[in-house]
Amino acid sequence: MKNFKVLGTGCSKCKNTVRLIEEIAAEKGEQVTVEKIEEIEKMMSYGIMATPGVVLDDIVVHAGGVPARSKVEGWF
Repeated sequence: MKNFKVLGTGCSKCKNTVRLIEEIAAEKGEQVTVEKIEEIEKMMSYGIMATPGVVLDDIVVHAGGVPARSKVEGWF
């Protein structure tokens, strides 16, 4: 099971990122956890400067804007 964290303040791009990850996971039959992190202090601990940020198994894999579908698919 893959563990994702989406870092952001709750904007539409953050929500779309969560939705995209969950959608692709379902299409591929993968089980995932997606945790939404909105606390500024926690987001800053990952060193990202732009949101949404995506952390996969404690490694930052994306920051700034909704990731491309192909990029998300590559995480699986």
